[in-house]
Amino acid sequence: MRTEQITAQALKQLGDDRYKLSLVVAKRAEAIANGAEILVNTDTSKLKPADIALLEVAQGKIGLEAIIETK
Repeated sequence: MRTEQITAQALKQLGDDRYKLSLVVAKRAEAIANGAEILVNTDTSKLKPADIALLEVAQGKIGLEAIIETK
């Protein structure tokens, strides 16, 4: 799947709010970089943490609620 399609899906998951998307992806990417478990079943060996986080949001595996709960 192309990045544009993944981004569009992720935006749809968060009510087309780009601010929320950037916040969730940034926080989740930081968590992944620090060793958090990856929630998607795909080869992530060549993906950056931000790409993995975006994929997780697009697939509905993580959302704004998960970011708020970690604080």
